[in-house]
Amino acid sequence: MPPLLEELKALHNDSFGWSLACCAWHRDLAEDVLQEAYLRVLDGRADFNEKSTIKTWFFAVIRRVAADMQRTHKRRSILNLRVVADTLASVQGSVGHTNPMIDTLYEGETSQQLQRALLQLPQRQREVLHLVFYSGFTVEEAAATAQITVGSARTHYHRGKERLLQLLTENDENE
Repeated sequence: MPPLLEELKALHNDSFGWSLACCAWHRDLAEDVLQEAYLRVLDGRADFNEKSTIKTWFFAVIRRVAADMQRTHKRRSILNLRVVADTLASVQGSVGHTNPMIDTLYEGETSQQLQRALLQLPQRQREVLHLVFYSGFTVEEAAATAQITVGSARTHYHRGKERLLQLLTENDENE
């Protein structure tokens, strides 16, 4: 197996965690995003140019795939609004729809509070915090992965930590 594929195989768990973060912890979407990212590597649409580490490069590929898929999903959702509205109008009773969250990463009340607080952060802050805390990136590597400047990444990192602390403190006071 080529060295790139060996490295990607070793990064699979971290890659899936990053994919979950990019997809707001919607497991099915994260699985699809990660699969598409692997396909883009295998068919040459995502080419490693050795300007960064494989991990930084692949996490950027995952982020782009997630953004592409979310844009596509949003467009399709807008186009299908009339069909959904007609269907809902014809259905008697309540219709429940949930998006499953990844239970294995966030177990227990404390981690559920953390997850709720993270979901309240702006996407960019959430991405940078995930890359630094869960994936072990430096702020500079997180900036490269998110395709933003290092200064912007530092700002998102700092503001994200402050807002996360504020949200968690508010939550503790309310309980």
